[in-house]
Amino acid sequence: MWNHLKAIMKDDGCTNKLIDIANICINLGHWPFHFKTLTTIIIPKLNKMLYDSTKSFCPIVLLNTTGKLFEKMIRERLQFLLISNNFVHPCQLGGLKHYSSTDAGVALTHIIQSGWVKNLYTSTVAFDITQFFPSLNHQLLSFILNKVGFDHKVSKFFSNYLVNRKTKYLWNNFSSPFYNIDIEVGQGLALSLILSALFGKSFKKSKNSYFFPFICQW
Repeated sequence: MWNHLKAIMKDDGCTNKLIDIANICINLGHWPFHFKTLTTIIIPKLNKMLYDSTKSFCPIVLLNTTGKLFEKMIRERLQFLLISNNFVHPCQLGGLKHYSSTDAGVALTHIIQSGWVKNLYTSTVAFDITQFFPSLNHQLLSFILNKVGFDHKVSKFFSNYLVNRKTKYLWNNFSSPFYNIDIEVGQGLALSLILSALFGKSFKKSKNSYFFPFICQW
């Protein structure tokens, strides 16, 4: 549990060992199998009249705690490098730390009020992409990471990180066998949002680098 991990990390020697393991995962391009083994708990949603369809239930994915810590470390570093090198448009709000729906609302309000000053009308289009995370392609991810200038070992790591995952389902007293879930980018993973931020933009070549045009989802 997190409180156990926090207690362990109060010792600098233990913390350094965990950092070493995370670095080795990147350098070897390998994500350990026990970090890929998940448990999915099926929880009924509250106040439903009927529970005869999948929409009446919510799947909660339980991950290895140490693996989640490593994912968060990698996500922080990945986002820092992307933003500091201008690979993410400053107007991109989704999938990035320190941004929220409030920021999107403020930006939208600014656009609308700027239009009023010019006697213009503003229209917005909101849409939801069904199964967005599972539809993200592994090969395209590796291509994008290489084009934005990451070391080859980073794209190699993600090629291994996203495959050979398994989960079992728990529902009341029922426990299923393990199933392969080699979907593209798993829902609920710490790295899913920053990876989707890369996928959410088609890239094109500038003079010295690659950058991603702005696509905004309100």
